[in-house]
This record gives sequence, C-alpha cells and structure tokens, in this order.
Amino acid sequence: MKTKREHLANFHIAGLTFYEAALCFKKLKVGTELRLELETENKFDARAVAIYYKDYKLGFVPRTENRVFYKLLTMNYNKIFDAAIQQIDPTEHPEQQIRVVVHLKHNNPENI
Repeated sequence: MKTKREHLANFHIAGLTFYEAALCFKKLKVGTELRLELETENKFDARAVAIYYKDYKLGFVPRTENRVFYKLLTMNYNKIFDAAIQQIDPTEHPEQQIRVVVHLKHNNPENI
C-alpha cells in the first residue's frame, strides 16, 4: 500500500560548497533520500537544520525555509516527513546544483 504524502516544501541546499557534497556528488541522483537534523550549536542561525546524505553533510535548509522544519524537529516529529533530491545539475552555480523536496507523510502512530 502506497503511503499518502503531501508536498511541504522544495528548495536548493544552502552552503553546498562549504561542506561534503563534493565527496559524494557522483552518488547523488533524483530520488536519493536525505536526512534533516537540527544543528543546535550553529552560531550563525539558531534554527539551523542541516541536510545529510548518509554521513555526508551537504549543507542546510535555507533560512527562509527552516522555521517549520526547526519546529517539527524540536518536537521530535522527524518521522512525519521525508526529504529527497528533486533535481541535480552539476552545470549550475554550486549553490543551485541540488534541489530538495520535502513531503509530509500520512499521520499514523508509526510516524510519530
């Protein structure tokens, strides 16, 4: 049975050139699952939400988009959404190379 999903957001990864994307870029493709994690010790953004592929830190949810994710993750609702690569283009400016899409998953006790 297919899980019901609803679009929540899509955005380019902020800070892509400063982290580990170059180390795993060839492994990334459309549909690759990503993980969002709070970065509570971030001195530049109190609501920082880092984006990971496996153990590679790719960058951050942009400040203009991170408020909702910060709140969901702070309240431990990390299982109610999924994030994946929506678009990847190595010919674009580095900060525009990877676009992420996030969907809310159907609310059931397993997602909380």
